[in-house]
Amino acid sequence: MTEILAPVGGKEQLIAAVRSSADAVYLGAKNFNARRNASNFEDFELPEIVSYCHERGVKVHVVLNTLVMDSEIPTLIEEIKNVASSGADAVIVQDLAVAKLVREICPSIEMHASTQMTIHNLSGAFAAESLGFKRAVLSRELSLDEIKYIAERTEIELEVFVHGALCMCMSGCCYLSSVLGGRSGNRGLCAQPCRLDFRFGEKDHALSLKDMSHIEYIRELSRAGVCSFKIEGRMKRPEYVAAAVTACKAALAGQKPDIESLRAVFSRQGFTDGYLTGKRTPDMFGFRSHDDVTAADKVLKSLANLYKDEADHIPLKMGLFISETKPSVLTVSDGENCVSVRGSVCEKALRSPTDETLARRYLSKTGGTPFYLSELDFSSEGEPIIAAGEINEMRRKALSMLSEMRSKVYPHDVFEFDLPKPEKHIAKKTAVRIRAEKFEQVLFENEAEAIILPVSEIEKHPEAIEKFGEKLFAELPALVFPLDEEKLKYRLIELYEKGLRHALCENIGTLRLAEDCLLTVHGGHGLNILNSVALEEYEELGLSDATLSFELSAAKIKHLGGKIKRGILGYGYLPLMRMRACPIKKSSGCKNCPGKGKIKDRMGKEFTYLCFEKKFGTLYNSVPLYTADKDFSGIDFMTLYFTTETPENCKKIYEMFISKTPADFEKTNGLYFRELL
Repeated sequence: MTEILAPVGGKEQLIAAVRSSADAVYLGAKNFNARRNASNFEDFELPEIVSYCHERGVKVHVVLNTLVMDSEIPTLIEEIKNVASSGADAVIVQDLAVAKLVREICPSIEMHASTQMTIHNLSGAFAAESLGFKRAVLSRELSLDEIKYIAERTEIELEVFVHGALCMCMSGCCYLSSVLGGRSGNRGLCAQPCRLDFRFGEKDHALSLKDMSHIEYIRELSRAGVCSFKIEGRMKRPEYVAAAVTACKAALAGQKPDIESLRAVFSRQGFTDGYLTGKRTPDMFGFRSHDDVTAADKVLKSLANLYKDEADHIPLKMGLFISETKPSVLTVSDGENCVSVRGSVCEKALRSPTDETLARRYLSKTGGTPFYLSELDFSSEGEPIIAAGEINEMRRKALSMLSEMRSKVYPHDVFEFDLPKPEKHIAKKTAVRIRAEKFEQVLFENEAEAIILPVSEIEKHPEAIEKFGEKLFAELPALVFPLDEEKLKYRLIELYEKGLRHALCENIGTLRLAEDCLLTVHGGHGLNILNSVALEEYEELGLSDATLSFELSAAKIKHLGGKIKRGILGYGYLPLMRMRACPIKKSSGCKNCPGKGKIKDRMGKEFTYLCFEKKFGTLYNSVPLYTADKDFSGIDFMTLYFTTETPENCKKIYEMFISKTPADFEKTNGLYFRELL
């Protein structure tokens, strides 16, 4: 069974999606969804929406895919209960705290792992499955071969985006909006600063990608094992929704989709299929031009006609029996529900009795409803004649009864769940850890609790294992794409045999992979831990300690409960974006590229970009975080996160940090002393 899944940001978009024959819609209530600036829906509206959709054979997925704070848990619990009572078909989740609460409160509702969980490899899919997710929404950056690789090796349902906006950053890995403007994409309030005119040399809009369109590959994706084809755009107008759904349905049926109308209604200098085809070239980049904006005027009216009327897409089997001696009976079935309506005894026809052709003519008049006559079983006794008005009345009554049955809301069972109050966390002392990009950066004398180096750096310098011993942590790549997983596993096994015992993981997939290699696993900031429940869930998954998200304020960090050791990044150029499309790649490719560059914003501030083994890149903040002179409570360790600093500078900053010396360089306090929206 394949599914076209449409975005719904408001009531007009809902009607457009359903009347365009979407198989399912995804929408948000007022809280905890990744498009909090969309119109969205009040909790009391959800049962009405589910009723409307289910009557028309459309499933409803409710988005609960933002990260939550401890203070928001009571509101979240109520929202989960409201979603459950609405009879919705599934919830889309990012935060492991939300996943736990859904499992406890409403275990019968399906959970889908949001693309915000950055599930982009087989290990991630396995991890999601083990957590009770029925479906994983894969990262948009995967190729067709990579998607197929995952599909062939896992039982979890797979959903992929096939049309809509492309973030420059992998979903769930972006902090640009929060660090620059205090509006977190992980909490549904992204301000899209990447669409501004960042520059790399002469290249403008270096962080803005064209919209994706994989619609013409839908049949290939279906054969690869994808069950749900998702359209991005809960902030888009209803004409866009109708056009995208119609194009997807056409492509799935083997027809030619109307891509030109789609491009006119919304695009950024056209579309790209670079990720799906694996051709991640500079022509993937584009921005919203004046011509793109005005192009929509030419197609809006015709696209509005796509959802002007109710779509009759639900086939019905009808049975009509008429007789001169018995009451007429009309039965109507949609395959699951069946209704019967009794009429009067027919008169004997003086000339032409009612036949199947005449009956079909009247029973086919289902206009204004979501139904159409697919199959008719007609039978009669004698030579009866039935008035057209009576057939029409029986049909109207039967369809009304069927609509009522189909639109009935069936709430999920809800279980009361009192979330145990986590015990207060007491940190005995605050240790210092050092994370470095290069082995040479940590050769100075130090008393750090841990030395963290990338796996590739430890491979280049195996002497690091002997030098640092149990203190050495191997930092796994933040992104590990499917065809590299097995290679990484073998690399880790080799390092384990040489004495490596610890791994730092930024993603739920690599967490599982490291455990498979018998390593003690430490959680990085990329796990996006903002609350006590998520901390406990990651402890259950095997983390020995966790670095909290740098989107969490010091005040909230102080009140996080639980036993597991926790830390923060105390110094460093914060990694703001992880990206697979390279903003500094030339048309000639990666040849002779140094793997690093400076990207400037409109005010001339420079952000360093570093490439990791030609697999992905990271954009770092323009100024470093520095918190040595700030007061933190409840923290077991602080990590100094070195990237491009010289060995001499690393030593200087370490000494300043342990002596709590105020910074003598331009720095930021990050988000630790700001309230994030």
